Amino acid sequence: MSFLENLTAKTIVKFMLPFIQIYGVYVVLNGHLSPGGGFPGGAILGTNMILFALVFNLKEGSKKISHDTSTLLESGGALWFSGLGLLGIILGANYLGNRVAGFPTGVPGELFSGGLILLTTMGIGIKVASTFITLFFYLIERKGFKHG
Repeated sequence: MSFLENLTAKTIVKFMLPFIQIYGVYVVLNGHLSPGGGFPGGAILGTNMILFALVFNLKEGSKKISHDTSTLLESGGALWFSGLGLLGIILGANYLGNRVAGFPTGVPGELFSGGLILLTTMGIGIKVASTFITLFFYLIERKGFKHG
């Protein structure tokens, strides 16, 4: 790749990444109101970091989110989701019980109208994004590509 092509890709990605990140967070947070949710939003956020690593090099990508951080986020997202599910049981309802467990559901159509749904999709989004990143770096390193 020539210097000009590399500079062009880096410039475009630097400009686009914040917008992609905002869109990914939007998809996660509005999944209970519109198409989207934790999985597609997490996929957008995870591939956002993969795009950064591909354009700026693997070493720079690893600096943004290390393997240890990614693993911690994977575990944290799963624990967050399952903890919210257990909260329903503790309150005397079903696993992931929402309104039946007494969580306020708010006004339909507003951001905080789904009770626990918003919180669970956040956990799913974190889990999916970090899994995408972990798998990408694992597969790249397994194939023998060098960082940098």
